[in-house]
This record gives sequence, C-alpha cells and structure tokens, in this order.
Amino acid sequence: MTSEHPAKTRALSHAPWWDKKAYHLRRPKLLARARMIEATRTFFKAQDFIEVDTAILQVSPGNETHIGAFATAWRPLGGNSAPLYLHTSPEFAAKKLLAAGEERIFTFTHAFRNDERDRLHHPEFMMLEWYRAEAPFEVLMFDCARLLALTAQAAEAKILSYRGRVADPFTEPEQLTVCEAFQRYAGIDLEAFLPGGPETFEAFAAKTRELGLRVAPDDDWSDLFSKILSDRIEPKLGQGRATFLTDYPACEAALARLRADSRFAERFELYACGVELANGFGELTDPVEQERRFEAAMAERLRIYGEAYPIDPDFLAALAQMPEASGIAFGFDRLAMLATGSDDIAEVLWTPVAESPGEGA
Repeated sequence: MTSEHPAKTRALSHAPWWDKKAYHLRRPKLLARARMIEATRTFFKAQDFIEVDTAILQVSPGNETHIGAFATAWRPLGGNSAPLYLHTSPEFAAKKLLAAGEERIFTFTHAFRNDERDRLHHPEFMMLEWYRAEAPFEVLMFDCARLLALTAQAAEAKILSYRGRVADPFTEPEQLTVCEAFQRYAGIDLEAFLPGGPETFEAFAAKTRELGLRVAPDDDWSDLFSKILSDRIEPKLGQGRATFLTDYPACEAALARLRADSRFAERFELYACGVELANGFGELTDPVEQERRFEAAMAERLRIYGEAYPIDPDFLAALAQMPEASGIAFGFDRLAMLATGSDDIAEVLWTPVAESPGEGA
C-alpha cells in the first residue's frame, strides 16, 4: 500500500481530522490498520491466547524514569478522593493476570503518556502486549517476525517504509547485540565502558563528545548511553530488514531478568526503518529486586523532573506468585505507519487527540 502524494497531505495539514477531504485521504490507511488488527487477533487465537481487557485507571502508571503520566483522582460519594493515573502500559495489570493463573494472554489497549507529541509519539496510542508463561524471551522474537509478515500482508504492503527508509517485512530480521551495535555504528567498545568496567565515566563522556553529542553537567551513564543510542545507532537499525537489538546493559532493563552474564539483561527491542516498534523482556519476578529498581528510578525521576509516581504494592505482591514468563510491548500505531508509508502517527489514528506537528518536527 502506498502513501498519498505529499502535496495533498501538506495542503490539508491544518484541516481538522474530521474534515471530509482530510479524512478521505486517511481512510485507506485506517482500513488497513483495522485489517492488521484482525490479522493479529487471528494469529494469537490460533495459538490459544486469551484476549484480555486491562483497566486503564491504576494506582501507579508505571515506574520508568523518563515516561510521564496523566494524573487524575477518584472521588467516591461520601469518601475522600484518592489519586489515580492513566496507565502508560497495561504491564502491571497483565502480570497480575499471570499471577492469577493465566498462561497466554494478549491485549490491545489505549495507553497514555504525557510530554510526548511528534511524528512517532502521541499522548494516547494503541499498545499491543502479549505474555507467555514458562517461555523464554527468544520466543517473542519469533512472534514478532511472524507478525511483521502477517500484518504487512493484511495491509497489502510489500514493504515497510518511513521517510525514505525501507524494510522488507517478509525477510527474517537480523539480530544484533547492543555492544555490537555500538561498535558498528559508533565505534565504541561498550563493554569497556559498562558501569563497573575498566573505563571511567569520564572516558565515556569524552567518547560521547567525540561523536559531536553534548554532555550536560548532570548527565549520568544512562543519559550518555541513550544519547548515543538515539542519535548514532537507532536511525541505522532495521534498514532493508527488521533488526532485533538484544542484550541490553543490566542498568537499562528495569523490569527484565539478568542474563548468566549479569552485566546484561534479557531484553530486546525490534526496529524497522530506524523506528522502534517493540520492547521485549524475560520478566523479572523477584519483588524485592523489582522494588529496589523502582525506588531508584523514581528517585532519579524526582531529581530530573521534580515528581515521582507511587509504587503499586499489589503489583509487587503479585510478582511473588507470578510464574517465569516473557512479555512484550508493541507500538501498533507505529507498525501501521510503516505498513501504510505514513510520515506521522496521526495519519493512522481514527480520532487523533493532538494537533499534527509543523513541517520541521
């Protein structure tokens, strides 16, 4: 499926999404998105997965340092109000279902993240998540590869594309470790610069500056890692075919188990056309370790943003009963973008809630 002529899109870029002409241009993409969702449901149901419906209102929206949430309040009649949040992911609720005894579940849900709006981000978006009890996280990569092909076929897309970059959804994705990617695309031996490794933080900062990236006085190791990853590496991933980026440093995987080499975690991300599509884990089930990681992340969030989110004690209690499992979060709107050749996430949302960015976004 090909995208519309850019001139037509620009001509209607300031029209509201419900303008008949603007909507007419987007409608084929929306219908392709609908077919992709149906193909995904068929894929999971054929493997005896149960589709679950997780609550959006949660005690905690999630506890990752750089993900902002929308806050609200529950005001019961005759009672005191209590803070609640729109979830940033259905992960906490889904894992409670695993603790309750479910073994294969998937969910399509709307997720909400504050402080995000550009061509690849929208404050409200569609998240696809699925979990497999007693399964290694590598199985999720197989799931992803099949989903790329099945959804592309449903969208009648021969290729995935985004702003001049392309990837073949029918070709087996490559696998690349984070360390291999840093060496290939940034010329950095990341193992030497890992926390506790032979090289100092100051040396890592110097390498970052050599790449032309700014190092702020309050940057920590994760900040430098993220700057190099987003600027030098991610745009190169998923070119020609999709890429699985694997073996993240342990400090970059807040909810994942550690590997036998404890410097690294059971985490991977899926990229196509330089766009991150999915984030998968071998799930951490140790509530004590999980609470420690959450507290560290929220302390860092408080330092950077001046706010932190509560930790859900019910989630930590559920982890103690949760079986070994693997799970993944997949940005379905982004996949629909690539399958329809769209330049902006709003083009594949039925009813966008935020204005499209300007030409320079």
